[in-house]
Amino acid sequence: MRAEKSYLIAEVENHLKKSDYVILTNFTKVTVADVAQLRGQLANEQAEFHVVKNSSLRVAAKALGLPDIDSGLTGPTAVVVGGKNPFAVAKVLKKFFEANQKLEVKIGVLDRKPISAAELSELADLPSLEVLRSQLLSLFTQTAAAFVRVVDAKVKKEEPAAPAA
Repeated sequence: MRAEKSYLIAEVENHLKKSDYVILTNFTKVTVADVAQLRGQLANEQAEFHVVKNSSLRVAAKALGLPDIDSGLTGPTAVVVGGKNPFAVAKVLKKFFEANQKLEVKIGVLDRKPISAAELSELADLPSLEVLRSQLLSLFTQTAAAFVRVVDAKVKKEEPAAPAA
């Protein structure tokens, strides 16, 4: 293999190793200004947007043991990797698409399992981790408060009435 090809494959492997997910996108209609804007939005989530060659991505993905992503390797391809929260990254991509109608998500890999563009869109619609935590905490406090009211009502019901004077 030529040195240039080996370098490109190694570079793509380094990108893929940055997170436990990768999202493949088609960027044909995206301008340089759009990419700069998207990269800024992704940077807030510690994610990165990289244009890669399909052949290099195919070899790097196989070398890292990722599932078959050949269905997403048609046309120009960019990968989105990095960051700890793939759901927030999916939200950024979905908002960017809705605002610009330019970027198309092809396919993704999450925890070494392939995930379709439709499934990524559904993940983007999920509430954030902080919102889910607050909803769970709210459920716990509501249940505890209801339990206390029931016990309090039972205690008040069993208390003897004070004698009339």
